[in-house]
Amino acid sequence: MREFGKFGPIIGAIDEGTSNVKFLVFAANTSEVLTYHQISLKRFSPREGWVEQDALEILSAVLECIEVTVDNLKKLDINPEDVVGIGITNQRETTIVWNSANGEPLYNAIVWLDVRTSSIVDDLLKTKGAQSINAVTQTSGLPLSTYFSSVKLKWLLRNVTAVKDAVSNGECMVGTVDSWLIWNLTGGSRGGVHATDVTNASRTQLMSLKSLQWDKGLLRFFDIPVQILPKIKSSAEIYGYIATGSLLGTPIAGCLGDQQAALVGQNCMNFGQVKCTYGTGCFLLYNTGESIVHSQNGLLTTVAYKLGPNSPPIYALEGSVAIAGDTLQWLQDSLGIISDVSETETQASQVTDDDEGSICFVPAFNGLYSPHWRKDARGVMCGLSSRTRRQHVVRAALEAVCQQTRAVADAMAADCAPLRRLLADGGMAQNAALMQLQADLLAIPVIRPLMMESTALGAAIVAGRALQVWPVSTPSPPADTFLPGISNEEREIRKVRWEKALDRCLGWASEDNETTQYKPDEVDYTTAVLPSGLFFLGTALLVILADKLRM
Repeated sequence: MREFGKFGPIIGAIDEGTSNVKFLVFAANTSEVLTYHQISLKRFSPREGWVEQDALEILSAVLECIEVTVDNLKKLDINPEDVVGIGITNQRETTIVWNSANGEPLYNAIVWLDVRTSSIVDDLLKTKGAQSINAVTQTSGLPLSTYFSSVKLKWLLRNVTAVKDAVSNGECMVGTVDSWLIWNLTGGSRGGVHATDVTNASRTQLMSLKSLQWDKGLLRFFDIPVQILPKIKSSAEIYGYIATGSLLGTPIAGCLGDQQAALVGQNCMNFGQVKCTYGTGCFLLYNTGESIVHSQNGLLTTVAYKLGPNSPPIYALEGSVAIAGDTLQWLQDSLGIISDVSETETQASQVTDDDEGSICFVPAFNGLYSPHWRKDARGVMCGLSSRTRRQHVVRAALEAVCQQTRAVADAMAADCAPLRRLLADGGMAQNAALMQLQADLLAIPVIRPLMMESTALGAAIVAGRALQVWPVSTPSPPADTFLPGISNEEREIRKVRWEKALDRCLGWASEDNETTQYKPDEVDYTTAVLPSGLFFLGTALLVILADKLRM
C-alpha cells in the first residue's frame, strides 16, 4: 500500500450547484476540508419562465476549480497524488443534450426551475388517461410537473432542430449535469463514459424505482428514445478515470444528486432521519430505508442512495420548495432593498412579527412545488401598510422559506411520523435568524453543523466508500442547535395568516406559455437574470422608495 502524507488519503468533491461550482478536497480519515475553489455560474431567462445555463461554462468552471484547488494543495505542501478519487454532486433535473461526435451542446442546459413545459404537462394531463398518469407516479415516484427532466427532454426533442437531427444521425446524448461532467471528464468524444447514478436518474421521471432501470412504459409515455440516455449505475463505484489536467488518471468513484448528497453528508442513514438544505431552493429529505413510500400528501418518492452495485437502494420522501435563496437574491438584484444577502440576518432582527408594518410574502415566482404543486401560482405580498419598511420585507422573505418548509414537514408527518429534529445545511443556513424562525415554526430543534459543506461531503463519502478509504461510521460533527422560542398559540396564528396569503397567490399564471416551435432569432441571451414573477408590488415599491428616501 502506498504512503500518504500527514492527512492520509484525500477525496475530491465536485459540487456543481445552480448558483456556483466548487471543488473541495477532504481528508478521508477526518472529514476535514483541506482546501477548495469556487466559481459563480450565470443563469439566463430569455423569456418569462425560461431558465437556462451554458453547459460549456459549467464544464469550464469545474475544470478551473479542480486546477486552482490542486495548486492550493501544492501551496499547502500537500501532494496532489494523495487525491485517490473524486465524487460528483450536482443540481438535479437540469437537462443537457449534446453531440456525441464533437461534444458540442445542442442547446443550453434547461434548469430545473424552468417552466416552459407547462403546456406539455397540460396536454399530457388532458390526453392521457388517469390510469396512465397514475402509473407514471407509481413507477417513478413523481407527479407530472415542469420540474422533472422528462418534459424538458420532450420539449427539446419537439422544438430544437439540432436535437432532432442528432437523434436521427445517432449522435445525440442526453443527461443531467452529472452525466455531462462524467462524459467530458473521462474523455468526451474520445471514449468518455455516458453514465448517471440512481439518484439523478430517479429525478428524470424515466426510471423505475423498483428496477432502477429506464422504464419502457415511462419512455413510451413521454416518447423518449432509450438509446440517447446514459447507463444507470450505483452511487458508489468507479465510473471512469479523469482524462485530462492535474488529476489525470484519478477515478471518479461516486455520484449523488445534490439533495441526496446532503442527506449522506448529514449522516441521515437511518429511517426517520430528516435533513433540509437551504439553497437556491429548499429541499427536505426523509430517509425511509429500503421501503418505497408513496406520499398521500404531495411529496415525492426518490432514491436516497445506493452504496455500491451490490448494495440495496435506500429511498426517501422529498419535499421541494422551488424558491428559497433566490428570494433574497431577488431582493438584492431586482428590488435593490439590500446590497448583499448577508445583510438579511441583521435586517430581519430589527423587526418582530408583532410590528404594525409586518407582512406576508409568498415568493411563488414560477409556481409552487411540494406539497401544493400549483404551477399557476405567482408571488404576492399581503398586509402592506404605511408602516411597512424594508426590514419587514426581508423578515417576511425569511419567514416564507420557513413556512414552506413547515408545510412540507407537516406532509412528512402525515405520511410517516412527526419530525423530532431537523438537520439544516446549505448557504442560507448560515443565517441564524432564519434558523431560529424555522425552529419556532416547526416546534422542534433545528441543528446546523459548523462545517456547512454537507453536500460536497456526501459526494466525498460515497467516493471514499467505493474506494474503501472512508471510515464506515463517523461521529456527528460539531453543531449549533436552535430551540423553539414561541408559544403554540403564536405559531398557529402565524400559520393561519401565511395560509391566507398562500390562497391569494393561486391562479395568476396564464394557461399556455409555451411556444410551439423554437426559433433562435426570437430569443435574447444578452442578459443574465433570475426568473421573475407577478407581484402585488405597486404599493410595495412605493414603500421601498419612501424607505430609501428616509435613509
